[in-house]
Amino acid sequence: MWNFSPRSEKKERVDTTSLSLFNTIPYTMSFQRSSARALRAATKAAAQPTSQHVAKRSISMLSRTAPRVTMNTRATGVRGIKTLDFAGTKETVYERGDWPLDKLQEYFKNDTLAMIGYGSQGHGQSLNARDNGLKVIVGVRKGGESWKQAQEDGWVPGETLFDIPEAINKGTIIMNLLSDAAQSSTWPEIAPLITKGKTLYFAHGFSVVYKEDTKVVPPKDVDVILVAPKGSGRTVRTLYLEGRGINSSIAVYQDVTGKAKEKAVALGIAVGSGYLYETTFEKEVYSDLYGERGVLMGGIQGMFLAQYEVLRKNGHTPSEAFNETVEEATQSLFPLIGKYGMDYMYNACSTTARRGALDWAPKFKEANLPVFEALYKSVRDGSETRRSLDFNSRKTYRQDLQKELDEIDNQEIWRAGKTVRGLRPDANKDEL
Repeated sequence: MWNFSPRSEKKERVDTTSLSLFNTIPYTMSFQRSSARALRAATKAAAQPTSQHVAKRSISMLSRTAPRVTMNTRATGVRGIKTLDFAGTKETVYERGDWPLDKLQEYFKNDTLAMIGYGSQGHGQSLNARDNGLKVIVGVRKGGESWKQAQEDGWVPGETLFDIPEAINKGTIIMNLLSDAAQSSTWPEIAPLITKGKTLYFAHGFSVVYKEDTKVVPPKDVDVILVAPKGSGRTVRTLYLEGRGINSSIAVYQDVTGKAKEKAVALGIAVGSGYLYETTFEKEVYSDLYGERGVLMGGIQGMFLAQYEVLRKNGHTPSEAFNETVEEATQSLFPLIGKYGMDYMYNACSTTARRGALDWAPKFKEANLPVFEALYKSVRDGSETRRSLDFNSRKTYRQDLQKELDEIDNQEIWRAGKTVRGLRPDANKDEL
């Protein structure tokens, strides 16, 4: 029997700490910072085989005829700008090999990067840029939870940690990493401080693309750029510390100096990206909102629930239903798809599994296409934006959100999952 060790990209826990500043309305939930110990434990758990039941099932599903995979061991030092063929479409990618540390530091020697907000992205990007030797300051509401967290991470009040107006005044590159709702509500205070000669940086195109709803209209005399990491701020930090770097997209909304794109690429490397590809503000936000609501979160939760419920209605136990729906997928199959591709999985699985997957995949595509079409339309016409801004600006936002999260936490599938996760050999019982 072919032996394999499923390994996944390292995962991290996310938090429920909200960013608050200017003493305004509640903002969207930012991720609570877990301890380094918890992050290491979660990372280790993600790379380990799961319970014996799932490991045995997964091994038996894979055949002896799995294709050989050639690993790329090329050193990062030879990386740089290149044009690649993505399924027949030529695209240019920018890699960190073109921006060695001395070049990066020289490029930004006269700049001060003002990180506005210290949520998930603010935390990861600011620490990476600081570790790369750039001059970085953080701007948050004085005395708030984010202020305290920033202090714990080594930011010094009056030296590298300021309230938001002072940080913007001191900065040359203003990196607005507040939540989407916070960017909208604080823009009247922030906008007058974005003076000529500064650069305005975003990690998401939301506020600018949906400016009719957010009222975020950048000044005409500044460069406006975007670096959007394809992962949470925790992942941005973790991959940087591992020496790998996350992939990110870059975009230019406004180029006053003629150097906006170059600046975006350099900043992308500075905050921890391994490689970058070009997009537009509009395409970035469309794909991001669409993906989150689709297969990344909303769609996968819906699929998990549907499969689990059918199994339970047909007499399967909670443990069996969870293992066949979630555990085997997340601990064995998804990591292999991520590492080698779906074609690899189809070649590697048993003849019975392969025949069933080939027959049913088109049916699932046909059933889901109308939902995804409706979802993309809802993103493009701004419906998702208005709903998000409305909900995240409520005075009862935290209570309303917690009610919805509690409902998910109390669903049988996820209650069963806590017990299943506890069976993993290296499970940390305190984290379940």
